[in-house]
Amino acid sequence: MSNRPAARKNAPAKPEFSRPALAPGLLGAIALMVGLALLDVDAFTIIRFVVSILALILCVFAVQGKAWWWLIGLAPIAVLWNPIVVIELHGQGWVSLQFVAALVFIASGIFIKVPRKD
Repeated sequence: MSNRPAARKNAPAKPEFSRPALAPGLLGAIALMVGLALLDVDAFTIIRFVVSILALILCVFAVQGKAWWWLIGLAPIAVLWNPIVVIELHGQGWVSLQFVAALVFIASGIFIKVPRKD
């Protein structure tokens, strides 16, 4: 008799990828929806910081996951919501962009897969 534990036959296999973009994607979508209520208030600057930073984080995960096409939607979000060099947009077009950006955040969070290095 050996002292080694018996190997488990039904042990789950480790996944080959992870979804690190899911949390920032959902947080960005939530920030954009909260931002709809703050569009005409000075506190919208905080929303700009949050959205821009989370878009850049998602860009990094897109590059790591070799999902370059997500940069087409995420890079403009990082630029348009940039609080340092503000691009002033108003009206229904800006409100529509808030919703479109939230959809891009959610979709990229779900579909960006980064290979595991384990």
